[in-house]
Amino acid sequence: MIKVTNLTKNFGQIKAVNSISFSVDKGEILGFLGPNGAGKSTTMRIITGFIPQTGGNVSVGGLDVSKYSLKTREKIGYLAENAPVYPDMTVFGFLKFCAEIRGFSGTALKKRVSQTIEKCFLANVQLQTIDTLSKGYKQRVSFAQSIIHDPEYLILDEPTDGLDPNQKHEIRTMIRDMSKTKSIILSSHILEEVDIVCSRAIIIAKGSIIADESPKQLRMRSKFYGAVSADFNAPVKSAVISDLKKHKTIKQIDIKNNNKNLTIFPKTDKSVILDTVLTILNNHNTKPVSVFVSKGSLDEVFRSLTLGTDKLL
Repeated sequence: MIKVTNLTKNFGQIKAVNSISFSVDKGEILGFLGPNGAGKSTTMRIITGFIPQTGGNVSVGGLDVSKYSLKTREKIGYLAENAPVYPDMTVFGFLKFCAEIRGFSGTALKKRVSQTIEKCFLANVQLQTIDTLSKGYKQRVSFAQSIIHDPEYLILDEPTDGLDPNQKHEIRTMIRDMSKTKSIILSSHILEEVDIVCSRAIIIAKGSIIADESPKQLRMRSKFYGAVSADFNAPVKSAVISDLKKHKTIKQIDIKNNNKNLTIFPKTDKSVILDTVLTILNNHNTKPVSVFVSKGSLDEVFRSLTLGTDKLL
């Protein structure tokens, strides 16, 4: 596993990372979330041996990164932010170079490069110099170098940045497939991506961890989790709204568009209220045009936590 214990990093008087601890097991994809300047990239650079920590410890596969930097880096694939590549090299030449410094040669090297080019959908640009590529293709080239040696541990800083929706889907599918045999840390500003790809998410702000849960558990913190939205062709009668408000599992109702749009919120115990709502509507012979049950908003939870307010209900 990847294990981080009381990790601290100071840049002069600035404490970028403030004594954080977490671990990532094999088969797990950890989403690393936080606003700009929260300490995400700094933490990932320390894990990969790119920069040293001020205090604390990081181990990868049981080895202390600060003591066994080369051995741990052999096991790690790292996609740094902003897709760092050599712009004057061709895609093929760059990946061949990366495979060589990873220790491949001869037939094994050719096989590894060709397989990675195919896997990352780079065949049609493999002979182009990297400086002629779009941002999305440069990102794919950088992703390709991170997996070319089939590492046990993947550290991915904004892996889908600059990709179009189809490319994002391809990369996300690859990451999920690879997670069966790897430990993966994935940083992203796309909350939907974390919800889709990650089995667990950490939110970090001002260098400290403020949440460490599954995406579903985070969504359950949202005031919209389990809320029922119902739309009607005609205004809903006041008697219907009164019965809804009186029910013990319902906390409040937001009413819009002259009683034609209702959003009904459950109590703080996250009661499942859909059947209750439909029963009350049926009792009043009131039929909605559409009904939607919210899964909660990661965006809302993220904003509330990182802005310092965890009172969502």
